[in-house]
Amino acid sequence: MKKIINLLFVCLLAISLAACGTSGKTADPEKKTTAEIPTKIDKPVTIEFWHAMTGGLEKTLQTMTEEFNDSQSNITVKLVNQGTYDDLNKKLMAAAKSHTSPAMAQAYGDWMQDYINNELITDLTPYIQNKTVGWSEAELNDIVKVFREENTWNNKFYGVPFNKSTEILFYNTDMFKENNLTVPTTWDELEKAAQTLTKGNVVGMGFENAIGLNFPTWVQQAGGKFVDVDSQKVTFDTAEGKKALTFLNDMINNKKIARLAGEDKYMSDPFTRGDVGMYIGSSAGISFVSSSAQGKINWATAPLPGDKVASTQFQGTNLVVFDSAEDQQKLASWEFMKFLSSKEQTIFWAKNTGYVPVRESALKDPEWLKYIEENPNYAAAEEQFDAGYHFPHLNGAFAMKSAFSTEIQAVLVGQKSVEQGLKDAQKNSQDALDKAKK
Repeated sequence: MKKIINLLFVCLLAISLAACGTSGKTADPEKKTTAEIPTKIDKPVTIEFWHAMTGGLEKTLQTMTEEFNDSQSNITVKLVNQGTYDDLNKKLMAAAKSHTSPAMAQAYGDWMQDYINNELITDLTPYIQNKTVGWSEAELNDIVKVFREENTWNNKFYGVPFNKSTEILFYNTDMFKENNLTVPTTWDELEKAAQTLTKGNVVGMGFENAIGLNFPTWVQQAGGKFVDVDSQKVTFDTAEGKKALTFLNDMINNKKIARLAGEDKYMSDPFTRGDVGMYIGSSAGISFVSSSAQGKINWATAPLPGDKVASTQFQGTNLVVFDSAEDQQKLASWEFMKFLSSKEQTIFWAKNTGYVPVRESALKDPEWLKYIEENPNYAAAEEQFDAGYHFPHLNGAFAMKSAFSTEIQAVLVGQKSVEQGLKDAQKNSQDALDKAKK
């Protein structure tokens, strides 16, 4: 689950990047993608994979890694848990500065943008195109399109999708039945359901504390655009942006029919306690809700309600290989990445974690289709694939996210008006992008 990005860390990241290379530099489009690479591991090699998986997620990753290691004669993957995602990013930047980077790690798309600018991660295109160890065109195109696009810069592939999720609606089926409610599919229906469910100690609707990070989705659902990628101009402060933020603010602060997670940290806990009737959260939270809800509530999931259009941001990390690794370690990392993203393994990962499969063939596989039929709560995320998008590739994206999420959050906790919050979100986000150009 995503955590609120700490603004102070953005400053630390900027300082770290300055020490690692020239900030704002784009990947060289002329750099050859047909470079010679080794195609055989000819002696024992060990690679470290730094990750931020915990609990059942980590156990599942350990199971998959053990299976890979057992299938290899010369490759050993060593998993290294680095704590939270924020911890992982800080440690990866510190390792880059001290030239002690691991062979591979998890990384969000905006981290990858900074890594590419500073030539820290490996262009995987030569590995993909290699006739001996690569993917066929069909195997590459089998990766779900939105995930392929997120990992592609200047027609070069820098990462492989791994733990991918998107936001969905969790709802208490008993409460819906008692109040004769149908599952909301529009903003109006969502508000009406929240109004009906709010009674006594129950609040109708819940939002994660990190809702500010997902504000672009609401702007797009209202028919707007949160940034013009070509001109790199931020467009939060528009009629669509105001409509989206007013809708959220009214439910939380004016009508009191929605709440943030607050001290609960994540909405899964108040939801499974029966304190809220429904909430919007990551599909990766399904496993957490499932275990916590046992014996307490009955529940189900559904795609996000929309306004003018359907829109949902795909979240989660990708797998990257650091350029400082030795050639044999890079090849070993590529072999592990192929394993984790294979049809069989992405199905296993999805079934055990709540993340979505990253291959089209997996989504159509009888094993996955049977699992969805038997566990319908896992179906909502993939039902939104056509409406899915990834955060665009922008220099300064990390700082931009921190800027607008901070301002949107300030509105939703009652510190700023909608108008002031939008104005500040646009200005501070634009400043972040402009600073990255220098």
